Amino acid sequence: MTLRIQKPRRPRALTKSGAPRAKPVDWEGQEQAVLIRWLYGEKMRGHPVGELFDATFHVPNGGHRNKKTASDLKRQGVKAGVSDLPVRQARGGWFGLYLEFKATPPKDAPLADSQFKWLEDSEYEGYCAVLALGLEETKEVLREYASWPRTQIAGERLALESGTEWRKG
Repeated sequence: MTLRIQKPRRPRALTKSGAPRAKPVDWEGQEQAVLIRWLYGEKMRGHPVGELFDATFHVPNGGHRNKKTASDLKRQGVKAGVSDLPVRQARGGWFGLYLEFKATPPKDAPLADSQFKWLEDSEYEGYCAVLALGLEETKEVLREYASWPRTQIAGERLALESGTEWRKG
């Protein structure tokens, strides 16, 4: 049996009155988790928007991390501004959807310059780019996107000669 020694926790910052500051609430993260659970439910019910569940994922670029972890992630390619929920399904003439999710007002945060730039650049590159405030607006965005026809590929696709063949059984 190995004994684990825990480091003492740093005390919470204090307010002006001297009381410990309240632990911050991740409103956006909580709502986003509800959204993904809803999207999974829509898939299970066979609703058209549910088709997006398997193609939707979260990019964990935000959050508070220690300096070493933040540095490691940056070296591995984490970039500021990348949208919260990419949808890897081409619809309506777009290559896919980049969805920047914010909590329902008044709990929402402002759009950072890096997030604006990511959305702007994504749209330029052929992706549908959307800012959605809150759970209900995001559901409407996803329902509308799912109602669009799948994007058709015109012409021949090029094939890379570099890389390892993954299609073999």
